[in-house]
Amino acid sequence: MDGTGGDAEEHRRRWSAAHGGVTATSPLVRGWLEGVRRTATPLARAGVPPAALTLLGLALALAALVPAAAGGRWALAVPLLLAASAVADGLDGAVAVIAGRTSRDGAVLDAGADRVSDAAGLAVLWLLGAPAAPVLAAAGAGALHEYLRARAQAEGVRGPGAVTVSERPTRVAITAMFALGCGLYLPAAAQWASVGAWAAVVTSWVGLVQLALALRRRLGAQPAAR
Repeated sequence: MDGTGGDAEEHRRRWSAAHGGVTATSPLVRGWLEGVRRTATPLARAGVPPAALTLLGLALALAALVPAAAGGRWALAVPLLLAASAVADGLDGAVAVIAGRTSRDGAVLDAGADRVSDAAGLAVLWLLGAPAAPVLAAAGAGALHEYLRARAQAEGVRGPGAVTVSERPTRVAITAMFALGCGLYLPAAAQWASVGAWAAVVTSWVGLVQLALALRRRLGAQPAAR
């Protein structure tokens, strides 16, 4: 094993330890982890700080607001920027795991960057023509989703508590897909943005209910951490 995280099995072990003991059992997740490992390994060997990748992902998410505000064919740049942001967001944790540089302050920075990136994604839909009401409803549910997860972890729940339909990849995919529709079908751009916002509402609230029920079961089965 080398000094940057070792082979695939070692990487999965470290990834699991860094994510509250969650195991990568499905072929899809294991394949994703292996792809991320192969991409992140040269970055870790080069000494790239995980925080730099976190901030890069945040900057790319915020940059998506510019073509969204411009509208028209500029909306086609939004999915590209959001996809690049998501890749950077995945690589920061992988580099930290491979290089053995996971830390509490890095986890806090990553969580904060994720929340701002989530808000930027929903703001993109608003700039492209979605009404404010569903955008705010989706933002509220998404923020509560992550607050409940963090609060449950403070009470001793290990890992995410539950994997819901409203995890970050879903949020990014919804915004990217409907922004692409806005750029391709200009006369119906506002309709595409509106449907995207309502899709975000549905998935975020369903995910919130999923998480709340799972955490209720988990917390009821263990003593309080206080």
